[in-house]
Amino acid sequence: MSTFGQIGETNPAMKLPVESEDVRWYALHTRSRHERVVAHRLRECGLEAYLPMVQEVHRWSDRKKKIEVPLFSCYVFLRCELNPENRNHVYQIDSVLGFVGGGAAGMAIPNEEIESVRLLLSLTAPWRSHPFLRAGQRVRVNGGAMDGVEGIFLSENGDQSLIISVNAIQRSLAVRIDGYDVIPV
Repeated sequence: MSTFGQIGETNPAMKLPVESEDVRWYALHTRSRHERVVAHRLRECGLEAYLPMVQEVHRWSDRKKKIEVPLFSCYVFLRCELNPENRNHVYQIDSVLGFVGGGAAGMAIPNEEIESVRLLLSLTAPWRSHPFLRAGQRVRVNGGAMDGVEGIFLSENGDQSLIISVNAIQRSLAVRIDGYDVIPV
């Protein structure tokens, strides 16, 4: 299995609506390999679900095959007003283990983090999973195909990368930004 992913997201020009005070993004922890069914059931309930998918090449002894897998295994993102009715819909889905974050309400995810993941997946730039980082300078790419993408700047052995993190699920992506102009946020 390769650590470098390929684009699996649809509609690269899609921008997320502006976040209102009540409608926010949340991460749901799911049973392993149940992400698709949870996203489908959330949509059936009239809720907005986002499951970032990527293509990976899997190798068996007799063949290779490209398959589409969730970018963050065991997590689905949900955008809604977290009222008792919506919370009830979520907890009625068998494969949902709960909201990520403190308490039954979970922790809201900033709209910019979800938008950065969507934008990165819509590009043809190679990326790889990266360990979650808490420390580091937050930067924004200025110009080029990744204009406006924000993340944490990392420089290792002369390679410059931008780490895009979703704090609530402590998962990150790294994309090489050699040649891009980055500015501190």
